[in-house]
This record gives sequence, structure tokens and C-alpha cells, in this order.
Amino acid sequence: MAFPEPDYVDLEWLGRSGVIGTAVLRTDRGAWLVDPGPTSALGGLERGLARLGCSLGDVRGLLLTHVHLDHAGAAGTIARQHPETRVFVHRRGAPHVIDPSRLLRSAGQLYGDEMEHLWGEVAPVPAASVQILDGGEALDLDGRLVEVAYTPGHASHHVSYFDRETASVFAGDTGGVFLAAAPQLVIPPTPPPDIDLDAWASSLAHIRQWQPRRLFVTHFGATEHPEAHLASLERQLATMSDLVRASLDEPGSDAGRAQRFVARVRADIRRFVAESEARQYDVAVPLDHCWYGLARYWRKRKGSEPGP
Repeated sequence: MAFPEPDYVDLEWLGRSGVIGTAVLRTDRGAWLVDPGPTSALGGLERGLARLGCSLGDVRGLLLTHVHLDHAGAAGTIARQHPETRVFVHRRGAPHVIDPSRLLRSAGQLYGDEMEHLWGEVAPVPAASVQILDGGEALDLDGRLVEVAYTPGHASHHVSYFDRETASVFAGDTGGVFLAAAPQLVIPPTPPPDIDLDAWASSLAHIRQWQPRRLFVTHFGATEHPEAHLASLERQLATMSDLVRASLDEPGSDAGRAQRFVARVRADIRRFVAESEARQYDVAVPLDHCWYGLARYWRKRKGSEPGP
């Protein structure tokens, strides 16, 4: 059976286009969504599905790359409304979708009073709806075969998916952040708490082994040039990592170090895009969060910060 190419729905998060998207894999029995996004963007998801001729009632399952709220925050709300929906998630992430209280506390440290506005409700997913992944599985989605790989680096519970039929990879945040205005500039999202550069490099090697024709990332969209995309991501990850590592030896506070880092990266982004488009990157990947995630990584490596 031939399956259609994956679709990509712009969730129009907080009224902004081109920031968060959901990939849609259709079969003759319904649809499977990769990263449904946050509940605050559920209306955008429903409108996007309607344009494809389907609804949340047609969704057979959710394939989560990881449990961060911009990717998976709506999973519990969808599962409550449609109890037959299966939710696929890595073993390490599963406890946090079943009971999101710890996840919410962690996110609250980054987003504070903006939590409700940014993400909306984060409801628990019933344990009976959760399908545990470890990586290495071959999922049969109504005859559509999708491979799973464990791809940490951005998050210790991150997985990526490969649709064999169309040679399409869904790489979540392991695949970085890019905008249509500057496809040659791929920014790695590196927030706390579990950035791991060695693991990230191994994950990108695994994605390359699939030899994809197309690569989808949640922020934002698809590229028909996966190798150029991954090479740009690697270069930018090395550059940002080196900047943060050097900044740790500078005098002053972490807030000051983060501020200087943000200014440097923003200046680099503006070499490729206009000011208005540069702000899109700030929305998709807060650069101060990137400094803190990489700083935590390097301090753990030096033994100056305890592990989680």
C-alpha cells in the first residue's frame, strides 16, 4: 500500500505562524500525529487538521519525540477527550506524561507566571493509553511502518521517528530550529536540564544512517536537504558550546554572561535574516535558556555542578 507524504500543520501558537508545527501521518484508518504541541495551541491544531479533511476524532495516536510542553503539552487533553488515542513516548518520559507535576515544577522555574499563557492546561495521560518506547522499535501504524531511534542530546528521553514509506525523519528538537527565511541557519535548542553534546553527536549519526530524503523539525517545518541541515546544526552547536564554555571563565554573574551570549548569537542570526525574522528565533528557542543549558553541561563536566 502506498501512503501519502507527511503533512505539516502550523499550530499558530499564540497567534504566531512558523513557530510550532505538528507532523501528520495519514492512513486509510485515520491519522497519527508527531508532537501535538501545547494545549494553548489546540485550536490551531484542530483548524490545521480540518484543512486536511480530518479531526482529532480521527487521530489514532500521538508520537511524542519528548515531553517538553511545546511538543507534548496537549497529549493529556487529547487523550481525555479521545480515550482511544494511544500516546507513544520514551520510557524515561512516560512517568512525566502520566503524572506531569514534576515536569510542571521544572518548567515553572524557566517560565514562571507565563506558564498558563504559554502552554495552557497540562493534563495527565492515562497510564493505559501510554505506549512505552526504548528505541529500536518498528511501529506498524495501520500498515505504515515507522522506525524509532533513541536520540538524546537535547533531552535524555528524546526519540526520533523514520517513516519508511517516504524516507522522512521526524527529529523533534534533536534536529534543531530553523526558519524558512534562513534554512542555512539551524539553531540548537539547549535549555536545562540535560543537554549532552556527546549524546547529541551520536543521535545525529543515527539520523544520518536512515539516509532520509526529508527531515521534519517541530520548530519549524520540513527540509528537503537533510544533510545540509544537520551540518549547519553541528556547526552552530559547536559555536554556541564554545562561546558558553569560554564565558564561564569571564568575571561577573551568570546573568551577565548569558546576556553577552544572547547578544553575540543574535548578532550572528541577523547576518542571515531581518530583525523581524530574528525575533522568530527568540520565540522558538529562547537564547538565554540556551546559555543556561550549556553552562550546566560544562559545569557538570568540570565537576562544579552536581548532576540531577
